Amino acid sequence: MSTIYISEQGAVVSKISRRIAVQKNSETILEIPIIKIDRIFLFGNIQITTQAMNFLLESNIDVSFFTMNGKCHGRLTSMESKNIFLRLIQYERFLDKEYQIKLARTLVKSKLNNEVDLIYSFSKNYGISRFKEILIGIKNCILLLDNKTTINSIMGVEGIAASYFFKAFKMMIRNENLIFTVREKNPSLDPVNSLLSFGYTLITNEILNMLFGHGFDPYIGFLHGINYGRPSLALDLVEEFRSTIDGFTLKLLNKAIITKDDFISSTDGVFLKNNAMKKYFYHYDKLMAESTPKSKRLYIKDRVNMLKKSITNKTDFIPINQIAMPYV
Repeated sequence: MSTIYISEQGAVVSKISRRIAVQKNSETILEIPIIKIDRIFLFGNIQITTQAMNFLLESNIDVSFFTMNGKCHGRLTSMESKNIFLRLIQYERFLDKEYQIKLARTLVKSKLNNEVDLIYSFSKNYGISRFKEILIGIKNCILLLDNKTTINSIMGVEGIAASYFFKAFKMMIRNENLIFTVREKNPSLDPVNSLLSFGYTLITNEILNMLFGHGFDPYIGFLHGINYGRPSLALDLVEEFRSTIDGFTLKLLNKAIITKDDFISSTDGVFLKNNAMKKYFYHYDKLMAESTPKSKRLYIKDRVNMLKKSITNKTDFIPINQIAMPYV
């Protein structure tokens, strides 16, 4: 099974027998049997026929629609899970402030520990001494979390730790042609921020699809709370995977897989050119599918199952760094 990424502007997705085809100007770009497709991501001006939509819905294959700069506009999916009992328990746990705070603390701790591990992983080849103060700062934030009893205070500590981490991230970029100053988004105004936002969006969408499939209400989060139209639960779980995208972004930049020439600027920000986007998809899908010792997508499934177990039984949510999550 695989993820199909389509970014060829003006292309049309259609159904041919038991296959999905992508065509442009009467030329077939791609034709693949439905049994080999797990999900489809469409970027920009891509059309999809009614026959193809019905075929994908019948086959339980989700289609996600993105702008060219990676903003997700929506999803085409079959009827949502009928697991109303899980959602009722989720609502009950959300109203349980003790459970909510404990889970929020665990998610942020896991994120910060993974960031520390990423810095250590990088420093094996480039030296640890220049990261010493940053690591002390992040580790102090981890300790501070134990005393935080509100979501706002937990998010405050997470924000302080993020400022430390992105100082380290800046130092880990070894491509002198790409300048990174601070983390910026909505819009991303430089190539590095654009890559980070793009990766976070893709992996958040994968988590969102998994949450829907298991029957969660993805709009009710424990760390990110409730905000109209925001998939807060997916944003909760993506915190543990941010270091995966951070490490992946460093790999793309430091190995010059993606270069400054691969980006274009517009009034909406800076984003990848179409050919560069295809290159990004190849390496992103390789990252998500590689077994080290198992794929990132299986790790996502594990996290969703862990959350389901925690919510259902009101047990501890075990941090991902305790199950040997690989980073790069």
